[in-house]
Amino acid sequence: MTKKPTAMTPGSKPGGVTRGLVVRLRKTNKRTTAQQAWLSRQLNDPYVAAAQAQGWRSRAAFKLIELDDKFHLIAPGTKIVDLGAAPGGWSQVAVKRGAGRVVGVDLLPVDPVAGAELIQGDFNDPALPGKLSDMLGGPADLVLSDMAPNTTGHGATDHIRIIALAELALDFAIQILAPGGAFVAKVFQGGSEKAMLAPMKLCFTSVKHAKPPASRKGSSELYVVATGFRGDRRIPDPRS
Repeated sequence: MTKKPTAMTPGSKPGGVTRGLVVRLRKTNKRTTAQQAWLSRQLNDPYVAAAQAQGWRSRAAFKLIELDDKFHLIAPGTKIVDLGAAPGGWSQVAVKRGAGRVVGVDLLPVDPVAGAELIQGDFNDPALPGKLSDMLGGPADLVLSDMAPNTTGHGATDHIRIIALAELALDFAIQILAPGGAFVAKVFQGGSEKAMLAPMKLCFTSVKHAKPPASRKGSSELYVVATGFRGDRRIPDPRS
């Protein structure tokens, strides 16, 4: 029986990390204010340190661990598609938590992940759902999407972009999921995500929002977790 890696470590707080001493950076003309702030945040982020110590490719691995702890998404033998897989942290977690088959897809090249298959390509390719089903040996049990578009710095525009990306991921998911399957996608708070939830509630028996502890408090990032796929390969119109 595969023992799931946990977000907890000895002596840690919930979420899996212990905060250390604050690292303060000297100001330098070689870095912009934004670069200085980003570097300071990285150096003082306990999840970044924990990811490095535990061999995860990014701090985002803890988000999936925490979501799985709460919603029990990954069971032994689960067939998983990881959309926007780079740099590979979520595929790592899926494998180590006992998934049967894991296929990651990304526009960017991803270094190999032991136990997973990785494809460089566009998940919007009409041929991809059939190809992935062949690789998985049947429909997927879980589709994961931690994708986010390049940000513009304009909140409303960035919100619209990530919701559009999540809607594309949903359309992909209903083409490849087995009845009873689950879908997880990143969204941002902002209002328009509600329009996405209405059809999702017709496709799945349960649709919930979650903000895992590893998601930065100052971020508007949320995850939508949909379980119990009803099996309809078309997204219903909630107005009908």
